[in-house]
Amino acid sequence: MPHIIEARSLTKRFGELVAVDDVSFDILPGECYGILGPNGAGKTTTIRMIYGFSPMTAGELTVFGLDLRKHLRDIKSRIGVCQQENNLDPDLNLLQNLEVFGLFFGLTGRQAREKAETLLSFMALDHRKEARALELSGGMTRRMVLARALINDPELLILDEPTTGLDPQSRHQVWERLEELKKRGLTVLLTTHYMDEASRLCDRLLIMDHGRIVVEGKPADLIRQYVGQDVIEVAEPDAALRAYVKSRKLQHEDFGHRMVIYDVNGGSLYHEISKHYCREGCILRMATLEDVFLKLTGRELRE
Repeated sequence: MPHIIEARSLTKRFGELVAVDDVSFDILPGECYGILGPNGAGKTTTIRMIYGFSPMTAGELTVFGLDLRKHLRDIKSRIGVCQQENNLDPDLNLLQNLEVFGLFFGLTGRQAREKAETLLSFMALDHRKEARALELSGGMTRRMVLARALINDPELLILDEPTTGLDPQSRHQVWERLEELKKRGLTVLLTTHYMDEASRLCDRLLIMDHGRIVVEGKPADLIRQYVGQDVIEVAEPDAALRAYVKSRKLQHEDFGHRMVIYDVNGGSLYHEISKHYCREGCILRMATLEDVFLKLTGRELRE
């Protein structure tokens, strides 16, 4: 099966700063592929190279089997991009915003109007089509930016942190629309800070840090490989627990006042620890993609 995107040794430098360092990956048709990483990891820079906003310093990149450097105009006509910025035209209402964008892609006035009406209905914004962008809530604005990215019926949809800053209800509305687009066979590339978003939407993903790929795979496989089935969190771990963890060679992280233990074998580890080593209480929960992310990239705050 031909790849929608083939990236080989992508590199981007800004002076002495290497923002993206020898990154390679492929994306299959109909796949939702995620790029995760802390602030400054190189996520946005990577996708900006893919849609032609930021030229590559080095590497090879094909989209739809076309060399990006030679066929950028053709590629741009077949993709939709939803950037982080909500850059709608404040002087136009929602319907007009979409119509104008449709004209940019060569639609006739009638085609642009029909497509705009369809997208507003799909995004549950048809009742606000006469409203201006500044009158919208955050969730409505993001759905509108997503609608605009679909005006040209793209074969590839690129989303840069599509739900950042939204409340839970608005995030779920966006997720539901993206899941519907996946069912229709649209290929999606997204960056996100939300691990639950990546787990829900992504068929495969990579985690970046300091411009390089740390790991790549299916969310469930990464969880199983790096943190196991269950996670045990112990408050105020004592010397006895630390000695037990060391003797059993258990995968864990020790934060002084709290210890996180990964039960990679999915056995009865929790019962033993809770019975003999929990003075202040302990919690058993399912392992998540966030556990993988924090284990591989660290827990220090990135600004």
